Amino acid sequence: MRPILIASNTSLSFADYFKLGFATEDVATHFGYTFASAAMTLPRSTATIPWFDDLHQRLTDSLPFISLTTEAARREFLIAPILIDLARYIQVKVRIEYPLKVSEQLQETLDYYLQAQEQMLIIEAKNADLEKGFTQLAVQLIALDHWTDSSTSTLYGAVSIGNVWQFGLLERESKHITQDLNLYRVPTDLDDVLRILIADLLPEILHV
Repeated sequence: MRPILIASNTSLSFADYFKLGFATEDVATHFGYTFASAAMTLPRSTATIPWFDDLHQRLTDSLPFISLTTEAARREFLIAPILIDLARYIQVKVRIEYPLKVSEQLQETLDYYLQAQEQMLIIEAKNADLEKGFTQLAVQLIALDHWTDSSTSTLYGAVSIGNVWQFGLLERESKHITQDLNLYRVPTDLDDVLRILIADLLPEILHV
């Protein structure tokens, strides 16, 4: 029998799961999913990224002059530039603060929601706590699983505190969520972050 963390009549937003500090595994179990952490070898595009050097230089040059003490600052100066250039490259719209309501316990907004053909990606921006941030991301992936059809077998997501990214995925058939134990730092690991994002959204250009 699944442990009941939340009364059925309780209304919660995605952000509430971050604030309440539930363990990701317990939250996943509550909604009927399994969870594991593992060092994953995520697909990476080998396509040429002609704008990489420019983006890397802009981020590197800007960091000494930016105070990253708030979530808003991290989103505007470290996450948004990456997603804007990514969106332009693969011709996909970035939906910001995208509203989503599946139930009273699966609702609120997605910080960033990107969809290319049948592939979907959500990115959650947090101020400092990646672990709690991943719990919130897991709930968002569960909501997305309920909200969309099953034409795509895997849903991808990332949680970022701006200068550090962590990826995760939800395998829809098995209802299993995996948290990648690998962490990617920006701008040091920017190439890896971009290649994973491109592969998540457009797997057909893995080797262009």
